[in-house]
Amino acid sequence: MTHQADSHDLIRVHGARVNNLKDVSVELPKRRLTVFTGVSGSGKSSLVFGTIAAESQRLINETYSTFVQGFMPSMARPDVDVLDGLTTAILVDQERMGADPRSTVGTATDAHAMLRILFSRLGEPHVGSPQAFSFNVASISGAGAVSFESGGRTVKERREFSITGGMCPRCEGRGAVSDFDLTALYDETKTLAEGALTIPGYSMDGWYGRIFLNGDFFPGDKPIKDFTKKQLDALLHQEPTKIKVDGINVTYEGLIPKIQKSMLSKDREAMQPHIRRFVDRAITFQTCPECDGTRLNEGARSSRIKGVNIAEACAMQITDLAAWVHELDDPSVAPLLKVLGETLDSFVQIGLGYLSLDRPAGTLSGGEAQRTKMIRHLGSSLTDVTYVFDEPTVGLHPHDIDRMNQLLLQLRDKGNTVLVVEHKPEAIAIADHVVDLGPGAGSGGGQIMFEGTFDGLRASDTVTGRHIDDRARLKEAVREPTGHLEVRGADAHNLKDVDVDIPLGVLVVVTGVAGSGKSSLVHGSVARNEGVVAIDQGAIRGSRRSNPATYTGLLDPIRKAFAKENGVKPALFSANSEGACPNCNGVGVVFTDLGILATVESPCEVCEGRRFDAAVLEYTLGERDISEVLAMSVAEAHAFFGKDGVNVAAAARILARLEDVGLGYLTLGQPLSTLSGGERQRIKLATHLGEKGGTYVLDEPTSGLHLADVEQLLGLLDRLVDSGKSVIVIEHHQAVMAHADWIIDLGPGAGHDGGQVVFEGTPTDLVAARPTLTGEHLAAYVGA
Repeated sequence: MTHQADSHDLIRVHGARVNNLKDVSVELPKRRLTVFTGVSGSGKSSLVFGTIAAESQRLINETYSTFVQGFMPSMARPDVDVLDGLTTAILVDQERMGADPRSTVGTATDAHAMLRILFSRLGEPHVGSPQAFSFNVASISGAGAVSFESGGRTVKERREFSITGGMCPRCEGRGAVSDFDLTALYDETKTLAEGALTIPGYSMDGWYGRIFLNGDFFPGDKPIKDFTKKQLDALLHQEPTKIKVDGINVTYEGLIPKIQKSMLSKDREAMQPHIRRFVDRAITFQTCPECDGTRLNEGARSSRIKGVNIAEACAMQITDLAAWVHELDDPSVAPLLKVLGETLDSFVQIGLGYLSLDRPAGTLSGGEAQRTKMIRHLGSSLTDVTYVFDEPTVGLHPHDIDRMNQLLLQLRDKGNTVLVVEHKPEAIAIADHVVDLGPGAGSGGGQIMFEGTFDGLRASDTVTGRHIDDRARLKEAVREPTGHLEVRGADAHNLKDVDVDIPLGVLVVVTGVAGSGKSSLVHGSVARNEGVVAIDQGAIRGSRRSNPATYTGLLDPIRKAFAKENGVKPALFSANSEGACPNCNGVGVVFTDLGILATVESPCEVCEGRRFDAAVLEYTLGERDISEVLAMSVAEAHAFFGKDGVNVAAAARILARLEDVGLGYLTLGQPLSTLSGGERQRIKLATHLGEKGGTYVLDEPTSGLHLADVEQLLGLLDRLVDSGKSVIVIEHHQAVMAHADWIIDLGPGAGHDGGQVVFEGTPTDLVAARPTLTGEHLAAYVGA
C-alpha cells in the first residue's frame, strides 16, 4: 500500500493568468524532466518562471522572520487559482552576468575566493590574509587619537590600523586604465562662451553655462589653447568644489572626474547611442602598465606556490588550472583543495574548461553565463528540488548539446524535478513529459496545445509538432561573392594568428564549438571596420516605462505627427514627460506599499491604465488618440501609418522592420519587461536593421526562436543579402548553416585547443568531406 507521503507526485497548476496565459491548467510529474515548447512569446516563461518558480520563491521567502523579509524583495502572488505540490525552485536563467569591470568568472563562482585562501596559507613569501590577494581590496593604513567613554570617564588613546589588500593602486583593480582624448572633449580654438565643449549635454545655455562661465577658475572669453597650466587643470581635473552662482550654492567639478562618474560608471550597452558614440570616441582603454592587466599589486604577485602566483593561476585555462590544483598535496588545506578541485572539474564537465578565472563576467555569452550559474548546483547533495532552466542549449554547438542533455538527466536521476523551456528538437527529445503552448504569440498564445510524450508531440498537429522534423536542405546553388574582407594575423584571445578571407555580398556563417574563437574573430577583426553594423547577444533591458515604441525610436515620429496635426508640442504625447497622467505619473498603475508584504498594484482610476492626461487624449491623428495608437499591434499600426491622410513614412519604415522580424502581433505600448527573450532579441535586430551599413554582423540571432520563427529569420537574412548587403552570422543552428553561401568553421576544440580555421567553403563541401565536428553534425541533420 502506498504511503500517504508518497502520493504527492504532481505539481498542479489551475487557472494561471500571468501575462498572456488564458486560464491555463496543467499537471506536471515530479522527479521527471518536463520540457515546455511553443513559439517565442507563447507564454512558456510566464507559466514556468512567472507562475511556478515565482510562487515557490515567494513561499520560501515567507518562511523567514518578518525582520529578514524586510531586507528581501517583496513578491506578489502570481495570478493563479490553485498551485500545489510545489518544491523548492532553483532558477538557472539566461540573464547575462553583471558587466561590472570588477566581476570575473572566478569571483562569480567562488573559485577565486578559494584560490585566495589557498595562496594566503601556502604562498611563499607569506604576504597576508586572503584580502591581500583580492583586487577589490585596497591597501590602507592610518593612525590617530580616538576618545571613548569607559567607566564614566572619557579616555583618549592613540590607535593604528592597516589593511593589506591586493588591489593595484594605478588601475584600482580594473586591469585597464582609461586615457581621455582631449580633442574629443573640446575645440581648443574656441572660447567656452562660443561652445568649445563638445561633450553631449554640456550646453552653455543652461546651468552648465552659468557654472563654467562664472570666472572663478578660468576665463570664459579666452580660447582654451591660451589657458595657463593651472586654468587647464581646473577645467579638466578640479576636485568637487562648492561655489556660488547667481546667489545659489552649486558644486563645480572638472570635466574628467565628472565624465567618469556620470558616463563611465554605466555599462556600455546601457548607454544611450549618442553617449556611447562619444565614449567610444573620447576614451581609450589600455592595459595597466603597472600590473600588466592582472589587477593585482606587486605584493600579491610576489607570493608563489610551486612557482605560480595567483595572477598566473587565474590566467590559466581552467582545464590546466584543475590539473595544477590536483597536483598540490598539503594535509593542512586538504578540504579546501578537494572543494576547489571539484569546482574546477565541474567547469570542465559542463564544457567551460576553455575559460580562465580572470575572464570578465560581462564578456560571457548568454549560454556561457547560464552554464557558469549551473556549476554550483552540479555537485549539490540536495534532492527533491525543482530546477528551472531557460533554454540551456543557447550558444551550444550540436556536439555540446549532447553533453548538456546528460547533465539535465543527471539532475533528474538524483530525484529532482527538472523544468526546461526549450526550442531545440535534440533537447526536447530527452523529455519524459512535454507541454506545448500556443497556438501563436502574445495575445494569440497562452493556451496549452499539447501535453504528453515527445513522440506524441511529433504526431500532433500543433505548430511545434509540424516543425519538429523540419530539416533545411542544402542550397543547390550558392551566391557568388562581390569581394572579400581580408583578416590577417588575428590573435585576440585564443586565436592563433588567423588569416581568412571573408566573402562579401553573400550569407557567411561562422561556426565551431563553444569557445573555439568565433566571437573573437568576428567582433575582434570584422565588427570594428567602417560600415559594419554589429548586433551582439547583449540582452535589451527595459523597465515597465519602456516599450517597443520607445526602444525602436518609433515614438519620436508618432509624437511629431500628433504635434504637427494638433499644433501643440511633441512632449505632450509622451507618458514619460508632459503628457503623463498626474495620478500615476504615466505608469498606468498605482502601487501601494505594504511594508514587508508584497506591494499591491492596481490600475490607475484617473486614466484607467491609459497612462496619459485626459486633456492629451482629446488630440487625435486619423481619428485615433495617442493611447489608442499605442494599443495597436505592429501590423495594425503599419497599415494605419501607411494610409492617406496619416502617412508617417518614418514610423511606417520602423514598423515594416518589426514585421520583417516576425513581431507583427506585438502591441506598441506593451512594457519591455513583459517580453520574452526571443521577442527582445528580434526587437533589437529590427532596431539595428535601420542603421546605415553595408555589412551586418549577427551573433546567434536564432537564440530564443522557435523552429517556425527560424524559417522567417532565414527569409529576412536572404532579403538583406539580395538587397546588396553582406551578412556574417555567428551561429550553431544547423538550419542556418545549411542555408549559408559560405561557412567558416573554427576549432578543432575550445580554448587553447581551438582558435584555428579548420574549414572554409560551401555547406555542400562541408557535408561531403565531413572534416570537422560541425561537418559530422550538419551531415546528420540534412540526412546526407
